Amino acid sequence: MKNFNPADKIQDLQYFGEFGGVNPSISDSSTYTFLSAKTMFDTFEGNAEGCYLYSRHSSPSNLYLGEALAAMEGTETANVAASGMGAITPTLLQLCQNGEHIVSSRTIYGGTYAFLKNFGPRLGIKTTFVDITKLDVVEAAIQPNTKVLYCETVSNPLLEVADIESLAKLAKKHNLTLVVDNTFSPLSVAPAKLGADVVIHSLTKYINGSSDTVGGVVCGTHDFINSLKNVNDGASMLLGPTMDSLRSASVLKNLRTLHIRMKQHSHNALYLAEKFEKDGIKTVYPGLASHPSHELYKNMINPEYGFGGMLTIDVGSLDKANALMELMQNRNLGYLAVSLGFYKTLFSAPGTSTSSEIPLEEQAEMGLTDGLIRFSIGLDNDIERTYQMMKDCMKELSILN
Repeated sequence: MKNFNPADKIQDLQYFGEFGGVNPSISDSSTYTFLSAKTMFDTFEGNAEGCYLYSRHSSPSNLYLGEALAAMEGTETANVAASGMGAITPTLLQLCQNGEHIVSSRTIYGGTYAFLKNFGPRLGIKTTFVDITKLDVVEAAIQPNTKVLYCETVSNPLLEVADIESLAKLAKKHNLTLVVDNTFSPLSVAPAKLGADVVIHSLTKYINGSSDTVGGVVCGTHDFINSLKNVNDGASMLLGPTMDSLRSASVLKNLRTLHIRMKQHSHNALYLAEKFEKDGIKTVYPGLASHPSHELYKNMINPEYGFGGMLTIDVGSLDKANALMELMQNRNLGYLAVSLGFYKTLFSAPGTSTSSEIPLEEQAEMGLTDGLIRFSIGLDNDIERTYQMMKDCMKELSILN
């Protein structure tokens, strides 16, 4: 990451609107005209560069956003989708067929887990879930029919850190495609620069940053992205998770401020994590020296953007967790809500929300306890004030003395 600054790559992109606007014009069309029948034929065959066919395939607005996100991740190109799952599921289906196998981190977004655990087997695709931090366990799970190694840079919700560089070497050794969901760590980590083959984001979260839309992106090589968009057998083309052009334009504008927002998210989260840990609350945050992968992550990130805005605390029971979240919401400290990356702090109990798809016995095995609260720390200007108000809530509920 030392020689790659993703914010600079975004900054260097400059688009002009049709009439000289500082934002690119929005392509408000579902279908596009051709000056000749042959050009239409060539476009169907994928041989007409710069021509647009139908917005499910591509559109100028989607390509602008895709180009910016590819620049951010340091990949050849990218394809945007209507949701994070609209990016994840076509990627996995493009890479795997009936009878093939995936090795995945056990701690991942609940929707991804549900797709791999419950839906994949209906298509003949099976998944083995492993502790992604144990490379010997990961390698032992690889089978002759394994095609994909899947993980999140920082896992949801336990904030485990994947050693992407080592996983990339493992994937190469066994001829696997390493797919990394980088939703929790945009700008901080560039998985493709560490050896990942495909990088995915839910644009809904930090990249858009205003909790007003859903979106996703797949970043990778020209060959892979073209395969996703192929009119005959491309999973993105045929399943149709197309992002609307108006939404693409909106996300692209929000992307321009991502570097400012990530610095503040990280600053605030580190401040709170250090305070909570000092108060004796069980706190997990990659920026803390107590995090088992702190040194690994410290060496992976671009330090300018910090350790991210996600942290967890454990208050001992679900009843206490719920009471604390309700009280914090009543005090205007944030929202009891799923998702992340909003300007206000969001908090939820993952075991009964974003990870509820994972069976209770498996939650217990991976360390997802009833009292765990996941925080997406907001952009608060005075984080000391926020901390004091949160501490008062904890004292009121006897979580702290």
